[in-house]
Formats: sequence, C-alpha cells, structure tokens
Amino acid sequence: MTTKIALQRFEETATHYIHELNQFSLEQLRQKQSDNEWSIGQMFQHLISSALYMQLRNIDQCLMPSQDSMVPGTEKTEVGAAIFSQGSFPPIRIHVPPSPQYTPEQPESKEQLIQGLRTVIQRMKDIEPTLEKVSKQITVSHPRFGGLCAEEWFLLVEMHYRHHLLQLDRLKQGLVREAT
Repeated sequence: MTTKIALQRFEETATHYIHELNQFSLEQLRQKQSDNEWSIGQMFQHLISSALYMQLRNIDQCLMPSQDSMVPGTEKTEVGAAIFSQGSFPPIRIHVPPSPQYTPEQPESKEQLIQGLRTVIQRMKDIEPTLEKVSKQITVSHPRFGGLCAEEWFLLVEMHYRHHLLQLDRLKQGLVREAT
C-alpha cells in the first residue's frame, strides 16, 4: 500500500472514530466492563498516545536520525514481516496485563479525545509528503516487529487504528448489554 492510500484510509478511520464519539456520554466513555478491560475512552487514549508518542515519534527519528535513536540494518522479526506482508494485524485480541506504564488514563473530556484524534490526523498529513525522501535503511526498532523504516512506522499507524475497530465494536456491544 502506498503512503498516500494509507493516509486516505487512516483519515477515514480516524474520522469514523470522531463520529463514533458523538454517540457516547463521558460516563459511557469511562465505563469499564471489567477490571481487566479498557473503557472506550481508554482505547481512544491508547490510539492517540501510541501514534503521537511512539509511531510518529519514531518516524521523526528516522527523518532526523541520531546515533542513539537508530540501529542500522536492524531487520524485521518474523511477526513484523508477516504483519507488513498481510497489511494488517491478525483479527485477534491482544491482551496486555494492566500496568501503570501501559494502561491508558481515563479521558478528561470527549473534546480531549476529538482534539487528540485531530492532532494525529494533522501530523499524518504533515509527515506523509516527507516519507519518499527518507532512506529505507534508517530504522528504529519496534519491540515486537523489529527494525521499521519511516514508511513502515507510517503504515503501522493506519493498521493499528484499523485493528482497534474490532475492539471498539466489542466494547460498544458490552455497553448495549449493560443497558438492557
């Protein structure tokens, strides 16, 4: 998939998330179905913060590499190669045990989430035209996928947002069950 197509798909998905937010109260966004589940609001927080503070930050490191930020020639892992060849994450739940460093905070407001999604959309629009000039040899390591170049980090944002649509549907169904 080209970065232009990925950007278009990402914008459609992120805009879908913004529209989805309109149907929830802040209380519903913060509601958790169990102690081991995220709320819908926490899922949104995860999408925003992982894009801004991991994926897009790593693109920036590929655009302006420093000795500390890159490992030349780092290869993708088997898992990373599979995900990029498929163009998506497998449709399975990935459960990470709750922890202070990984569990997202509850949102303060619906507007906070909307603004966060808009910020990610704008950053993706700003970065996309710069990607064709960046060497694919410059990589930053992902904990599970291995060395990713700027273009791959960009594609990962789109895949990640698309993957969480499944979680949103599951969490919405939980809200409906609790309301009945």
